[in-house]
Formats: sequence, structure tokens, C-alpha cells
Amino acid sequence: MSARFEQAAGAVVILFVLVDVFLTVLYARAGTGILSARLARTLWRLFKPFSRLFGARRGKVLSFCAPSVLVSLVGSWALLLALGTGLMLHPALGTGIRYSHGETPRDFASAVYAGATSLSFISEGEFVPETSRYRLLYLFNSLVGVSVMTLTLTYLMQVYTALRERNTLGIKLYLMSGETADAAELLASIGARGKFEATYSVLAEMAAEVTKVKEAHHFYPVLALFRFRDAFYSMSAPISLGLDMVALIKSALDDDEYAWLKESTAVTLLWRALLMQTNLLDTAYNFEGDAKHGEPPDAPTRDRWRHRYLAASARLRSAGIRTRADVERGVEIYSTLRADWEHRITLLAPAMEYNLSEVDPGGTHPATTEALPDFRNRLTRIS
Repeated sequence: MSARFEQAAGAVVILFVLVDVFLTVLYARAGTGILSARLARTLWRLFKPFSRLFGARRGKVLSFCAPSVLVSLVGSWALLLALGTGLMLHPALGTGIRYSHGETPRDFASAVYAGATSLSFISEGEFVPETSRYRLLYLFNSLVGVSVMTLTLTYLMQVYTALRERNTLGIKLYLMSGETADAAELLASIGARGKFEATYSVLAEMAAEVTKVKEAHHFYPVLALFRFRDAFYSMSAPISLGLDMVALIKSALDDDEYAWLKESTAVTLLWRALLMQTNLLDTAYNFEGDAKHGEPPDAPTRDRWRHRYLAASARLRSAGIRTRADVERGVEIYSTLRADWEHRITLLAPAMEYNLSEVDPGGTHPATTEALPDFRNRLTRIS
């Protein structure tokens, strides 16, 4: 009975790993993995307090979290498969499985070694199956080992491909904004002199890329834990940049001249995809903590939003873009839209150890927009 129980336990362990590999690699939806999701959350919660010991280098320590999650996940799958097969082979040592170089050891460590050999994790094995039953088990284990290894390599390649695409989006928007990370500068750049005819294509492409990155985070939640030194590589940077730009399109641009752009699918898609991205990050890792939407902003926040709108509108006008004549109505619309997302960024950015001034300089300190060089300098200069 003890031998059967041991083998049944081994089968359960192997089944557990296969289910987790299936949910993580093949089904690939945020929050569905059994071991992978819990391992990622656990390591993130351990890295955060540990990183505080390094002071100013805290962000650099956190940058090792995502690679550590991947290494730990692959290692856990390998060790659990070796353990599960070891449990299944242990009762058969000396009978159904023999050692090819002498007397067969019967200890559990040898069983785990034999199990790893049968999975092809280790080269040519010294434990040989003697019965048809265990030959078939060895064959099954070999197929499982090769399949898991292949799926794991594919998974790692896809994760880093998706990470490259996310980083490309981040640096693309940053460079389009003239390396300012300011949504007003980005909007002024793509609609200089009021020529927004080509802007629809730009926004549509941007929205498609954001949607693709959002879905990549849904397929590979570990992407959320990748942190880089430059803030424009963080997800909070393109999210705040895109949402602020849409808010300015809706509030600052003149209704008569640019109604077609405000009502376009591209603008709506960009807004909704970015909001869905923040919701996804919260679902996967609870980055937003106790963020509460709907609470009225305090007086300093309202003043900052007003200052931000006025500075952004002035920047658009300097680029030859016609803005809303009713300033107070514009401030009202902008504040309403900003209230939908700023609370998300104020928690998302610090969760990855970024300052809000790095992620959203224009919204955090509106005076930075006013201090930008004259837009007309672009006639003869790049920066």
C-alpha cells in the first residue's frame, strides 16, 4: 500500500506540473497559472522589502525580480518533475528498475536521479527499466521531459519578444514627444500647424501597438515585473502619456475644427486599451493597491490640473493648433478625464520605484511644459 501511495503521489506531482505548464504556456491568461502566478507574486513581495536595504539602488535590485521569477519557475518545474518521477520509480528500484553498474541502490535520492534521467534532464542514464511497464513509463517520462523543455524554451522566447515590443513602444512614444515625456509636446508634434490629417493614422497605429502590448501582458503576466532604469520603459510612462494626450485632444482642441478626430475610433481605442492595461496590472499583481476612483480631488490637485491644461493649451497654440475658446469648459473636461486615470498612475509608478515626475513630468509639474523651448525652433533644429 505504501508503494502504491508513493507512486500515486508522484503521479499527482507530475500532473500538477503539467497543468501549470499548460495554463502558463499554452492557455496563457493572466491569473490562471497555479504555481507560476503564486511564485511571481511571492517573489515580488519578497523583493520589495529586500530592495529597501539598498537605498538609492533599490530600483536596480527590483530589476532582477522578473528574471528571477523565470529562473525559479523553470527550476521549480524541473525539480517537481524529477521529484514526481522519483516517487513513481522509488518502489521499483531493484526489481522493475536496475542499476547497470552493480547493485541497485534503493534510497530516495537515487530514485530522484533515476527520475531525472528518465526525463532526459540528465544524459545517458545508469538506471535501466527491466519490465515492459517501466519501459513504457520511461518512454512517457521522456516525452514529458522533452515536451516541457520545448514549451519552456518557447515560452521564454515569447516573453522576451513581447518585452522587446513593449520597450519599443515606450521608447517610441518618448522619442515622439521630443524626449520630454510630455503629452502636450507629443500632440503638438503630430499635429503641428493644425495639420491633423495624418494624425489619425498615427493614433490608430499607436492604439494597435498599445492593444498588442496589453494582450501580451495578459498572455505573459511576468512582463509586468520587468523593470528598467529609464522610466520610459515602464508601463506607467506610455499609459500616462497616452491617456493625457487623449484628455488634451478631447478638452483642448477646438470642437468645430477637430470634431472628426475627437469622435474617431482611434482615439477611443487608445483610451480604452490604456485603461484596460492598468486594470490588468492590478488584477495580476495588485499594483494599484487600494486606489479608489470617484473621490473628489482636493483643491491643490484641481489647481494643478488647471495649470496643466493652461500650459498644454498654450503649447498647442504655439504649434499653430487651434484650441478651445472656452477655457473654463476645457478645464472642466480635462479635469473630468484626468480624474479617470491619474489615481492609477500615482500608485502604479511608485510600485515599480519610479517617481511621478519621471513618468508624467508635465502633469506633475506643469511649469516644465511652460519651460520648453519655443516650438518654432523646430524649423531649423531637431531639439
